[in-house]
Amino acid sequence: MKYNRSSSFVVTVQGTSVFQFVLVVMLLLLLIFSVSGLITSLKPEYQIKSSSINSATGHLTGEVLYRLLGTENNAFGQVLPEETTPSLSSLMFKMSTNVSLDDPRSLLGRELPGFSIFDGKIVLAGEGTNYTNLPIESPPPPEVLKKENEASLQNIEGLDDQEKEQDEVAPPERTTGDRKIVYIYFSHTRESFLPYLKGVTDPDGAQHSEINVTRIGDHLKEQLERFGIGTVVDKTDIMTKLNEKGLTYGRSYDESRKVVEAAITSNRDLTYLIDIHRDSKRKDKTTKDINGKSYAKLAFVLGAENPNYEKNLKLAKEIHTKLEEKYPGLSRGIIKKEGASTNGKFNQDLSENAMLVEFGGVDNTFEELNRSAEAFADAFSEVFWQAESVNFPVEEPANEQ
Repeated sequence: MKYNRSSSFVVTVQGTSVFQFVLVVMLLLLLIFSVSGLITSLKPEYQIKSSSINSATGHLTGEVLYRLLGTENNAFGQVLPEETTPSLSSLMFKMSTNVSLDDPRSLLGRELPGFSIFDGKIVLAGEGTNYTNLPIESPPPPEVLKKENEASLQNIEGLDDQEKEQDEVAPPERTTGDRKIVYIYFSHTRESFLPYLKGVTDPDGAQHSEINVTRIGDHLKEQLERFGIGTVVDKTDIMTKLNEKGLTYGRSYDESRKVVEAAITSNRDLTYLIDIHRDSKRKDKTTKDINGKSYAKLAFVLGAENPNYEKNLKLAKEIHTKLEEKYPGLSRGIIKKEGASTNGKFNQDLSENAMLVEFGGVDNTFEELNRSAEAFADAFSEVFWQAESVNFPVEEPANEQ
């Protein structure tokens, strides 16, 4: 019998190769079981949850997401400009450390005391707005907040008469009737203005229990009601509540939240929540001349860590756009804040129509502030009636006999 060499083959297997393969497989299985056991044995606060995944992926921008989808479906990639693909290493570094190589503030804000108060992201920039002049909420010295240490008042003659001076206007074409729709409140009730505080020059010391941002609320209420929008102003002194409970200034939003919750629970019509503040920036950053008249500039601050952020942002954008159309340069734009160094909500999770508005700064006068309140009411009313015309029937104002 002949042996046919062409129809046979020889396979040589080295014992060391088989051993290495088996060893790698066993190590891989051991690693999988070890990691799985470690994850399941962690305490609840350290376990990976959907919220943890959401926090990590929150660093993925819409552009990055579209580019990732574009690798599988070219239609997604075509909607983006032809630019270089974002660095995968930079993206992974940002997701794992929460530090952006393109934004040194993400690192400096943790390492430099007080630097985090400047942290915030410009969503929509107004005239002259950049990262060097964002609104600042610096806590005042504790001694300034004590009533016995309040500064004496000055330049207050005629303030009440000034607010009473109103041009004659026709009754509004439509009205919310008995419904109160807008709720104005003040988380930092005693924020005041240097022109009215005798001897005070430090912006951090501009605090007063009588002359403060609540006066803006009064004027804004009058203006909104001239446009037929029912409004409530709540002047609850949050500082008094903090003192009574021995809480720090940083807990202001926790206390104002209780006030807002009580209000919207007792009146379901209160759907627009406006928290009025004033900035600590100086006059050159917070004042705008429009048609020969001086206005206190406005800034919208939104907390990005709440489920209503996108809807709150939509409202703020609409008002900003109206202001730009009718009062160019009055709005400083929209700034969002999030992270461990800030509140992240500002009570804006309580409504889909909530906002924090900075009216001017420490150097502005009520004459300037009142003009800005009138401009805000003008822009807000247009946005409001456009959005609410379906929900609220037109009510003809009663004719005077």
